[in-house]
Amino acid sequence: MIGETRQLTNQAAAAGDSVTVLAGVGPARGVLRSAAGPGHFRHERHAPAPPLCAFVEHYWMVHWDLRGHAPQLRETLPHPSVHLLIEQGHSRIAGVATGRFSRLLEGQGFVFGVKFTPGGFRPFLRKSVSIITDRVRALTDVFAQGSDQLEQELLAQADSADMIDVASRFLCAHLPPVDVDATRVAQIVRATMDDRSITAVGQLVQRFGINKRALQRLFAQYVGVSPKWVINRYRLHEALELLSAGRPADWTALALSLGYFDQSHFIRDFKCLVGKTPTEYSNALSPVTAAGTAASPRPSTP
Repeated sequence: MIGETRQLTNQAAAAGDSVTVLAGVGPARGVLRSAAGPGHFRHERHAPAPPLCAFVEHYWMVHWDLRGHAPQLRETLPHPSVHLLIEQGHSRIAGVATGRFSRLLEGQGFVFGVKFTPGGFRPFLRKSVSIITDRVRALTDVFAQGSDQLEQELLAQADSADMIDVASRFLCAHLPPVDVDATRVAQIVRATMDDRSITAVGQLVQRFGINKRALQRLFAQYVGVSPKWVINRYRLHEALELLSAGRPADWTALALSLGYFDQSHFIRDFKCLVGKTPTEYSNALSPVTAAGTAASPRPSTP
C-alpha cells in the first residue's frame, strides 16, 4: 500500500494549485463549500492497514501556502469521530466537535491527522469518550510513552507514506485489544451514515435489537454524542450534498425526507450549524457551481 500511496501522491502533485489525493477512501462529507481563493493547497486521505483498520478510519493531511494572500476560512460539520492531530507546536487529541468546525488558514502550514472510527478511540482512552467531547487533550494525557517524540519524528518526514508509517508504528505500540462494543457501535454509526432512511432512534433500536437506554449509554461511552445527534448530523450532511449538487430547492420535501416534522425545524437546525439558512447557503453556492468547483472544495480539516 505504501508504494501505491507514493505513486498516487506523485501523480497528484503535478495536477495544480489545489490537489486532492484519496487512497482507499471515499470523498469527504460535511464540508461547507466556498468559492476557491488564491493560494496552494493539498489534501490527502489514506486508508489504514490492518490491524489499525479496526480503530482508525483514515489518515489525512492538509498543506496550505497562502503567503502573499489573505487568510481563508474553512469550515466543516464534523463527523462523530475523535482526531489525533499533529501540528508544529500544537499537537493534540480533539474530541467530537458538536458544532461547526472553523479554521482560519493563513501563511504556510501543515496538519497531519488520524481520524478514528466512531467508537474506535474508546479502547485507547479507556474512559467514556464523552469526557473529551468539544474538548482537546494533550497527547500525553492518553499516550504515556513516545508521545513527546511523535510530533518531531513525524514532521521530520518528507513523504506522506513515511509520515503514515510513523503514525502507524506509534499507534501499534499502544494497540489495545479489539473491543466488541466498539465494533458494534461503529457498525451502527456506519448504517446511520449510509442509510438516509434512518431518521429516528427507534429505527436503530429495531434494526440492531438493543433497547433505547442501552443504545444511549453505548453512544455516550464510545462515541461521545447521542444517537439522535449522529442521525441529525448525517442527515444534515445529506442536505449539504443535495444543495452542493444544485438540486431544486423544495425545502418542505427536503425537510420531510430528512426526518424533520416540518420545514421550520429543518431551517432552524441548518442555520444554527451552518450559519446560513438553506436558501442563503444555496445562493452562495451559485458562483461556485458556475465556476465548476462545487464538487472539489478547497481542503479543510476533515
